This record gives sequence, structure tokens and C-alpha cells, in this order.
Amino acid sequence: MAMTVHCDIVSAEGEIFSGLVEMVVAHGNLGDLGIAPGHAPLITNLKPGPITLTKQGGAQEVFYISGGFLEVQPNMVKVLADTVQRATDLDEAQAQEALKAAENALNLKGADFDYSAAAARLAEAAAQLRTVQQMRKGK
Repeated sequence: MAMTVHCDIVSAEGEIFSGLVEMVVAHGNLGDLGIAPGHAPLITNLKPGPITLTKQGGAQEVFYISGGFLEVQPNMVKVLADTVQRATDLDEAQAQEALKAAENALNLKGADFDYSAAAARLAEAAAQLRTVQQMRKGK
């Protein structure tokens, strides 16, 4: 039997996952993080994108987060996210449409253009697409 650690994924709306996992993979500011049982304590911020859980028994589940924090303690991993969605609930066509709209907004700069908001929308749409693609790879 593989070693496990308890993992919670929580957003402002509530808890979306709580259970034992063999591995957590998340996208941090400096790249991907792989957290397994026995990992050193850690707190880091997370970029928008996929969180992949390898649950007890080897099944994988993928979530999309819009950003947040990851806390690792000896017997617990906690993801505190702004927004969380199961990857299976994401609409790829809608994410592609949002990506195109954000790219167009960046190209059509006007007098009242908010670059940071447009860049944030672009990053979020790209992260949602990356999450859908990662979920497909796991199937």
C-alpha cells in the first residue's frame, strides 16, 4: 500500500476536495511542485492552472484553480484557492473563446484600456485550457 497524506482543496465557496492522496502536483511561481508524503513543510503561492491529485489507489483527479496558496505540513497538504473547479466541469470551447477575446482586447488598446485586467483574463483563459489538456492526458 502506497503512503498517503491528507489533502484539502478549499476556495471561498467552500471545500471541494478532502481525502487521502499519494501525490499533489501544482503550478507555483517557480514551476511545478510535486508534493508526496513526507515532503518538507512549505508555504508558497500558486499560479492559475491545474492541480493534479493522485488519490489513494492511483486514480487521478484534476482541478483548475485561479490562483492561491499551497501549505504543506507533515501530515497535511492544503490548497487555498480563489476559485476552484473540477477540470471535468470546464468548457474547453468557452475557454478558447475567452482566450481569443482576451487576445483581441490586448490588440485593440484604447484610451481607457486596462492592460493588467486584459492580461489577467488572458492568463486565466490559458490556464483553463492547460487544465483541460492535462485532464485529457490523464485519461
